[in-house]
Amino acid sequence: MAKRLDRRQFLKSSSMVGSLAVTGAVMAQDETKRPPLAAPDDLGIAEKLAGVAYTDDERAKIYDGLEATVDRIRARREGVKLKNEDAPALIFDPRLKGRDYPAQENHVDIAAKAADAGPLPADEDIAFAPVWKQGAWIRSGQISCLRLVDIYLHRIQKIAPKLECFVTVLEESARAEARKADSALRAGTDKGPLHGIPYGLKDLADTAGVRTTWGAEPYKNRVPTEDAEIVKRLRKAGAILIGKTTLGALAYGDLWFGGLTRNPWNIEEGSSGSSAGSASATAAGLCGFAIGTETLGSIISPTSRCGAVGLRPTFGRVPRTGAMALCWSLDKIGPICRYVEDTALVLDVLNGAHTGDASSLDHGFAYDGVAAIAEDIKIGYDPAWFEKATLSDKAVLDRVREMGFKLTEIKLPDLPYGALITTLEVEAAAAFEDLTLSNQDDLMRWQEKRAWPNTFRRAHLLPAVEALQVDRLRRKVMEAMADIYETVDVIVCPNFTGSMLMITNYTGSPSLSMPVGMEERGNVPLTAHNPPAEPQTAPKSLPHSITLWGNMFREDQILAIGRLLEEGIRFHANNRPDL
Repeated sequence: MAKRLDRRQFLKSSSMVGSLAVTGAVMAQDETKRPPLAAPDDLGIAEKLAGVAYTDDERAKIYDGLEATVDRIRARREGVKLKNEDAPALIFDPRLKGRDYPAQENHVDIAAKAADAGPLPADEDIAFAPVWKQGAWIRSGQISCLRLVDIYLHRIQKIAPKLECFVTVLEESARAEARKADSALRAGTDKGPLHGIPYGLKDLADTAGVRTTWGAEPYKNRVPTEDAEIVKRLRKAGAILIGKTTLGALAYGDLWFGGLTRNPWNIEEGSSGSSAGSASATAAGLCGFAIGTETLGSIISPTSRCGAVGLRPTFGRVPRTGAMALCWSLDKIGPICRYVEDTALVLDVLNGAHTGDASSLDHGFAYDGVAAIAEDIKIGYDPAWFEKATLSDKAVLDRVREMGFKLTEIKLPDLPYGALITTLEVEAAAAFEDLTLSNQDDLMRWQEKRAWPNTFRRAHLLPAVEALQVDRLRRKVMEAMADIYETVDVIVCPNFTGSMLMITNYTGSPSLSMPVGMEERGNVPLTAHNPPAEPQTAPKSLPHSITLWGNMFREDQILAIGRLLEEGIRFHANNRPDL
């Protein structure tokens, strides 16, 4: 019986034929002079992987050119060591030719600012208050920036260990920044709505001199020398970094090298991910707001699980300079808050192009909490999405009707949306090629077949032709959705119903996920699965969210509708995790 090849041997030998249709594989130094395959007939392995069939004559001719193909791969790998931040030359742009994307002035005017913040409440109520109220109390002198930081640090010390939601708590530097923020205000310098507000930062954005671990064992001691661009912008706006929040390893799930981040409403289940710590900490009242990222559900999923508000901006709005790259054509950075309009205040600071991110766009962000709802906003939905929806989901449709918005039935084109995942798998495998080639992927805690190490290994066997064909499908999806958005402004549907999560991440359009009620459900098993797995055990009353999917660069519309829903539902006024 022939000896079965293990996966390393397979990559080193037979799969090297994939050079003609496969992204690449491991090539050991002692094999550099060997032919990649023993005979032309061995090409049959690659043919099966690529879904093609060749004749004997065709195999013989292909075989003769294999060594040159392998040499090109070898020369590239040996000639230049690509780093995670080295972006491809091909840049994704969510804007389609011939479509209209009106310019916006940079201006944010939230409806809540006209309200009275009221007297300073107890510490717990301060911790759970919206950002605009915290800012009002700071400016009125009712609370100092330092005291606000201390309230959160005390809560972090008490609660964060239960949730496993912080990688690093920046106690000393946060207090130092708070003192500077107080001094600036006394001197008459007000940096804006985020001045003095403590925030948590997903631990894939660089912080100079403070480790940025990407949540993964191979990088747990990584210490960058520069701040990410978003960190610089938040500091300039007066926000105070209180800690680095956890993420599922390399931005997948809620399992990280130090533990598994928990849902503050139910610590018997994970918080989902990958912005696991940002959602958990925000929902638990451990920071004023947090920063998350999304490639395929990493803001929507944890905010939905934890009962927070997550805004995923239009692709390119927020520069990713200094943040871990997982998928250059999909990665997006956005705010995680407890209240809808807080996300507008944060996006206002983050928005704008930067030379370090070739995909970033210089498109203004305008939001007026009152004027935005004066427009004749048309809201699209598919009745089929709500046939098996929860009572909370169905209640949202009723509320939208009651608010006077026009509801329009839509139908998504019948396209193979699931095939789009190829782009993520290939780009992620390229971003972390060195992990696969060096065997450092073996150090990662999660090794199930759907975990990153095996996804990366598998992606090295994907046909390059297929990767490009999927990109062509992506453009068809973009055009189809642009046609739908010609008839409606906003789409509403349950978070994981249909294909909207997949579609909108690949088109680059924005979304707002927000809690709309409490629903009875069982625990989601402790797992890094994202989106949520099937609940198990006895039902408990836990947060339930819905998502508004916006048109390109029209975050203002989903925020305006979200604010009205929030005011009617009063979720956070009536619900709080018991910690």
